[in-house]
Amino acid sequence: MQNTLPDAADTNMLAVVCHGPRDYRLERVARPQAGPRELVIRVASCGICAGDCKCWAGAPRFWGDPEKGRPAYVRPPVIAGHEFWGHVVQVGEGAQEHHGVQLGDRVIAEQIVPCHACRYCRTGFRWMCEVHDVYGFQGQVADGGMAEYMRLSARAVVHRIPESVAFEDAAITEPLSCAIHAVNRGDIQLDDVVVIAGAGTLGLLMAQVARLKTPRRLVVMDLSDQRLALARRCGADVTINPAREDARAIVHALTDGYGCDVYIETTGAPSGVTQGLDLVRKLGRFVEFSVFGRETTVDWSIIGEEKELDLRGAHLSAHCYPIAIDLLARGLVTSEGIVTHRYALSEWESAIRVADSMDSVKVLLLPHAGEAR
Repeated sequence: MQNTLPDAADTNMLAVVCHGPRDYRLERVARPQAGPRELVIRVASCGICAGDCKCWAGAPRFWGDPEKGRPAYVRPPVIAGHEFWGHVVQVGEGAQEHHGVQLGDRVIAEQIVPCHACRYCRTGFRWMCEVHDVYGFQGQVADGGMAEYMRLSARAVVHRIPESVAFEDAAITEPLSCAIHAVNRGDIQLDDVVVIAGAGTLGLLMAQVARLKTPRRLVVMDLSDQRLALARRCGADVTINPAREDARAIVHALTDGYGCDVYIETTGAPSGVTQGLDLVRKLGRFVEFSVFGRETTVDWSIIGEEKELDLRGAHLSAHCYPIAIDLLARGLVTSEGIVTHRYALSEWESAIRVADSMDSVKVLLLPHAGEAR
């Protein structure tokens, strides 16, 4: 037996469908239906992240590299988008009990659709799932949120969003969850000097979360003075534009010449990596979060022989969605100043180009633009 809200009667919908690199199309497709233990949501918004832009542009990380034996990660055709949230409009048999939600609830699903059977899922590390289906990248299995409606799998990890959380705060739940995981990987201590490289959406959210850890100094670096101003609003004690300031001199002045204790890289540029290896102190912690559009080469002797660094990756969001929702509900993290652009689904092409520029921070697609939110 299925339960459906009245507006779920239409049989088709608009969606942005990825067919290949730079081959995304606005199409009218069949509206998803909820099978056993599945949900259908009416998408409220879907953010566009740097990974979406790199996928659109054809980065080998997403589309493979035959010369190096790297298979393609994306399986088109697939509806794009993994930064979604919305309202439950249809529940399949057993879905309410399985996911703990009701018709009409505001919900979000974690971006990964875990298999629940591999070594990583069985030991509590579902974000590293060996199957690794992620919404917006694998067609049929995990069609994403750049659509009017979206099906959430029986395998999905679903969370309710309280009505008290503002629309645009709800829209940043996914990147905030990733930011929390990256900051946690840095193991920030009270006396640490922390450097966050990159003041895009993730960097600005990381700054807000890192501020809650109360380090001795929080430094944010970026090439945009406008974004650095936002970083100061997000809690940065010091901001650096390395295009016109001596980052090494400033960080060393803050640390008695030793270098920062924690460096979190979220620029997605190779220079952000080499810069970090220079700025972090011996025995420091280097956290790598970014998705890169091209390969990055470093002198590994710095990591071992010279500094004995603790090099840590940060992938997706771990178990951080509930924390993100709680921080937003308590007003400890905000989307203010971060959500800069909003587009209708029909304007997706303009949206992705703006998202892939320095003219924006977070760009949202609103599949039901013009309707009451």
